[in-house]
Amino acid sequence: MARESTGSLFGRTDEPAWADEAAAPGASADAPLAERMRPRSLDEYVGQQHLVGPGRLVRRLVEGGGPLPSLIFWGGPGAGKTTLARLVAGPSGARFVQLSAVLSGVKELREAIADARARRNRGVRTVLFIDEIHRYNKAQQDALLQAVEEGVVSLIGATTENPSFEVNSALLSRSRVLTLEPLTADDVATILRRALADSDRGLGALHPQVADDEIARLAKAAAGDARVALTALETSVLATPPAEDGSRAVEPETLVEALGRARYAYDKGGEEHYNLASALIKSLRNSDVNAALYWLARLIEGGADPVFIARRLCILASEDVGLADPQAIVQAASAAQIVQLIGLPEGLYPLSQATIYLANAPKSNAIKRAYFAAAEDAAATAREPVPLHLRNAVTSLMKASGYGQGYRYVHDDPAARKEMPCLPPALRGKVYFEP
Repeated sequence: MARESTGSLFGRTDEPAWADEAAAPGASADAPLAERMRPRSLDEYVGQQHLVGPGRLVRRLVEGGGPLPSLIFWGGPGAGKTTLARLVAGPSGARFVQLSAVLSGVKELREAIADARARRNRGVRTVLFIDEIHRYNKAQQDALLQAVEEGVVSLIGATTENPSFEVNSALLSRSRVLTLEPLTADDVATILRRALADSDRGLGALHPQVADDEIARLAKAAAGDARVALTALETSVLATPPAEDGSRAVEPETLVEALGRARYAYDKGGEEHYNLASALIKSLRNSDVNAALYWLARLIEGGADPVFIARRLCILASEDVGLADPQAIVQAASAAQIVQLIGLPEGLYPLSQATIYLANAPKSNAIKRAYFAAAEDAAATAREPVPLHLRNAVTSLMKASGYGQGYRYVHDDPAARKEMPCLPPALRGKVYFEP
């Protein structure tokens, strides 16, 4: 089907403020490496095999080449949402119109839809790609509904936030949500090696030399974000002066500086991850609010999973504060719930709030000591029978055997609180919890 072009977002001033382009355009030579290395086909696409593998939904859509249903891609930064949208739209023969929810509003959205409606009357289909769709408010999202329902546009939205909370239900009911998993370190390493070898779109013409272990380290430090890894790689290669033979031997320190020392040093699955978490917990236990905030920032800026941090705060709230301040566990649990709802970067605020509260809270490990003292006796007296008066007499035989005899209901008999023992005879008088 013929493609109609109306120019570029940065072209004529009388054109609408949205980008109308080929679904899989060739990036200019001076575009960032991440843009130049965008895959041009599913065969070049790395990762997301649950979507693009043989027989999977996205591959079937691409191979079908017909009109597209409305889709919402949900995944972290650099997981390949925009690239996948372009690859899906390309074979459909439709115009690919891109809007950023950060830079556009209802006016631009309505202009794009009106243009798509006019072109549909001339037999031209439109794929409307909205990046960061979660940043549209309810009114802006509602403006899409009729166009999506009537098929004026095939919507492809991209979001880093959970669509269940950030996209209204009416729009969700008209779309299929597809989840993109974080790229593995091996996926990112594959992308980096392609960029180093590609002389046309990548860095191959600069003859870069990067050790395999440094590629692996960079891929791991990028935490699933291919864009971050490619940007750091390009910066490192360009910052390395060529030798007499024209080659550029990139030093590890250059990669560290290009990515950011805190992020590069942080090993999400290695010893440093647990060292930082240990430092946070021990600073909280020591009521050192400034140190606790510092180690929290090291974890967050290094790319730690915010849910992991929230879990550690919840543990500390009970283990090291406990009933010395019963609100501590409420603060930690609230932070954990909010972080799962909103993610980062906004999630750093409830995490910081909980950290400050826990650092300032009075400390007590009485709950921990009480449990393990009881557990020690439980292991030593595992065969000690439950006293008859504490057993339920479910059958007449049990009742005849003495089950429940002597039990006193404390609400009717307050003296039972002191006079009726509840521990086995061998442990009478034991004290586990000492506030």
